[in-house]
This record gives sequence, structure tokens and C-alpha cells, in this order.
Amino acid sequence: MTSELSLRERKKLATREALSHAAWSLMVERGLDAVTPEAIAAAADVSPRTFRNYFSGREEAILYGAVRRAGPEAIAEAIRARPAGEAVWDSLAEALSSVVTGFLDHRDHLVVLMNVIRENPAMLAQHLVMFERAHRLLMDVIAERVSAEPDCDLGSRLLAGAACLALQTSLEMWAEGATDTLPDLVRQSFAQLRAGLPLGSHTNRSTIDT
Repeated sequence: MTSELSLRERKKLATREALSHAAWSLMVERGLDAVTPEAIAAAADVSPRTFRNYFSGREEAILYGAVRRAGPEAIAEAIRARPAGEAVWDSLAEALSSVVTGFLDHRDHLVVLMNVIRENPAMLAQHLVMFERAHRLLMDVIAERVSAEPDCDLGSRLLAGAACLALQTSLEMWAEGATDTLPDLVRQSFAQLRAGLPLGSHTNRSTIDT
């Protein structure tokens, strides 16, 4: 019975990934207007009803792949894998710089995604939902490492928010043409935050292609 359930779960995961890939491909190749439940289902060779059983809408389906690469669960797992005695700033910087390597072969697609998020309120809303979830989960993971209560510790809340902002800013700058690698941008972001944002300094500044 256990193996049968495992097989069922694998099939469900494969269907979810196929639907998300279809939604992502339609967005990149034809634009957001072409991404409808019917078009996604047809591209994945399933029924529109099946699509609706897996996703609430096209926005969730499109972002599912990004969440799988560098979403809350992936980030939390990477942080928990860091050495127990490591400083929490170092753990966050190294964990997030490792997680974002999943985007390195998809820079052009990330540019498209960022533009769609900026231009479409529903995509922006789904994007914010994803980051809010990451914020809450990061609060818990940070609290674990510093032995604090996630709902009471101001530091855990602030650091979780800073980590989410560092990730988002790094992704945006990299998509906009930063010459630094994406993992380096993440590390630089944490270095600047840890140093109290030394504005005006010429250190840890990424160069943007013109």
C-alpha cells in the first residue's frame, strides 16, 4: 500500500510540474494573455478540470516552478542544512546564494517573469503571497537557530524580512543585467545589510550593464 501511495504522489507531482511548465512556456513564448486554463491543459495533454484541481489560476501555475527552485521550503531546507554553530547571517547568505543557482540557466525567462509581475496586478499579488509565505517560514527557521519565539522575537521578524528583500533585490538586479553572478549578488546584499547599509561606499556594489 505504501509503494502504491508513493507512486500516486509521484504521478500527482509529475502532473503538477507538467502543468506549471506548460504555463511558464506559454507565458515566455506567447505572453500572459495566451496563458489560459484551457491552453495550459491542452499543452499538458490534460483536461481544464484537471488543471483546476491542481492550481487556483494561471498565476499560481506560472510561479510554481520558481517556487520549486527557490521557494520557502527550499530556502528553509538549505538553512537547516548549515552548520549548527554558524552565525545566522552567514547561514542565510550561504543558504540563499546556494538556492538561487537554480535560476542561473534561466536568466532570459526571469526577465520575462519580472516584467509580467510588474505589469499584471494578479501576478504581483501571487508574487507577494509567495514572499509572505517565505517571510513566515524564514521567521520560524531563524527562530530555531537563535532559540527565539517566531511570533515574539523582533529580530527574527526583521531578519526574515531582510532576507526576503535581499533575495528579491538580487533577482531583480541580475535580471536587469548586473555583471556579478546571482549568488554573489545575494552575498553582497547580506554583507551590506550586516554592515548597516553603508550608503555612499564603493564596496559591495554591483555594476549594471549599460
